[in-house]
Amino acid sequence: MTFSFTAIRQRVLAVLGAMSMYRLVLYSLVALALIALVLSTFGVIVSPTPLELLASFVVLALVISAVDAGVQRLLHLPWRIESSLVTALIMLFVMRPGVEPAALIGLALAGILASVSKYLIAWRGRHILNPAAFGAAVVSVIGSFGAFEWLGTSASWWVGNGAMAIPVAVLGLAVLWRTEKVRVVLVFLLIAIGTAVVRQAVQAQQFDIDFDIATALQFAVLQSPFLFLGAFMVSEPLTLPPRRWQQFWVAGLVGVLAGWPIMVGGLFTLGQERALLIGNLLAFAFALRGSVRLTLEKREFITPTAQELTFRARGKLKFLPGQYLELDVPHHHPDARGTRREFSIVSAPADLPTLRIAYKNGDQKHPSSYKRALAAAEPGATLAVTGTWGDFVLPKGEAPVLMVAAGIGVTPFVSQLRQLHAEGRTRDVVLVYVAAEASELAFRAELAETGVPTIVFCRDRPEGLPDHWVWAQGIRLDAAGLERVVPDIAARHTFISGPPRLIADLAPALQKAHSVTTDAFAGY
Repeated sequence: MTFSFTAIRQRVLAVLGAMSMYRLVLYSLVALALIALVLSTFGVIVSPTPLELLASFVVLALVISAVDAGVQRLLHLPWRIESSLVTALIMLFVMRPGVEPAALIGLALAGILASVSKYLIAWRGRHILNPAAFGAAVVSVIGSFGAFEWLGTSASWWVGNGAMAIPVAVLGLAVLWRTEKVRVVLVFLLIAIGTAVVRQAVQAQQFDIDFDIATALQFAVLQSPFLFLGAFMVSEPLTLPPRRWQQFWVAGLVGVLAGWPIMVGGLFTLGQERALLIGNLLAFAFALRGSVRLTLEKREFITPTAQELTFRARGKLKFLPGQYLELDVPHHHPDARGTRREFSIVSAPADLPTLRIAYKNGDQKHPSSYKRALAAAEPGATLAVTGTWGDFVLPKGEAPVLMVAAGIGVTPFVSQLRQLHAEGRTRDVVLVYVAAEASELAFRAELAETGVPTIVFCRDRPEGLPDHWVWAQGIRLDAAGLERVVPDIAARHTFISGPPRLIADLAPALQKAHSVTTDAFAGY
């Protein structure tokens, strides 16, 4: 049952992976805004009105886009319109819309603060605070003091409306599926909703009024902003720490503070956007040393269709074997996939400051704008890494391991095996390596040097295989084939890196493994 769900999840991920994360978030927020506009027009949502929605969005979009464009021009960076519009749309749902001059001025100020925070409150290319939450929090807090009442707006989280709950849940799930943050946000929701229900129970007892748990649950789920806060803000990649257990801690902290807002000085509470900002600070503490710059030293083809890039890291970079980095390649007129891409790290931590990544050239007739920009990078070029992430790391101890790699998906395993070899450690590891043809088997020499038994699945017979490598006679790898070549799969911790479709196809065999960790990629 578990891997039936995994098979479905991987097939959906393959579809969603065709679109960049920023573009998917943007389209989802645009859809939510249009739904809200329709509901407001027909009176399903009483406040805000259609005019307030339109006027507020225009002000937020214009102000944030202008500030982003100005700062990015000053810093000689290409203007990312998607980022500006995403921030404007999130703030549209968080702030109280209006048409009065004071309200529009307040919205403009919140937008300016949000945009500026992307550049001033940042560390090595990484946001420290969620921009929309920062802008909303500052305007709301200063609005709590009498001298600033004229601003006419504050954080209202009107999106926490029963009529918006289903659209937010459906579109939010698509975003979380794409970013693989479903479990993290589920932890946030469970803690936030649970805390909110307990708070209602305590308040009911305090004021001697009836308490109904069903009503409390309904209010916490349908009449609160938790769904939107989790799906579109807690999940924001640039303000999350690198490891899943760290992300769970951040989600739990935000959930507690959002579910039970703490009053500060009798003026404002640490709820919602301020709860998120506190969670951002914890995330930053976890990821303080994650972002560096890389200088390209050389590139070379490692197969007819795959290239390897070798960099020298400037500054301190820490990662675990099997983790990935996000490489930012700014360029003009980026397509739907954006200017950032994730790459598993080929080199081992022992190789630092040398760092290597590899990627498949992909569609040569219609390459993405990112792939063209990366291909144009010459030795000496400096690129930014926003951080290292991932839990695709070997379990501690000496438990047997099965590695299943498809094509360029072998990269995290090269890192893991190189590190084991560098440390002089031996471990019971079997590698199943799938490639379209023998010429596409990358890193043969490095893998052979580790001495790990390797079973190769490709159409043609590879020449000169090491003694501990076996060709699977051109058989296509499927669930039955995997069980046949690895009969002790039930005793092994299995790691699989490849297209979501392959992971889905192998699900019947993988469900028999001791444990399974996947590292799906949808291509570039």
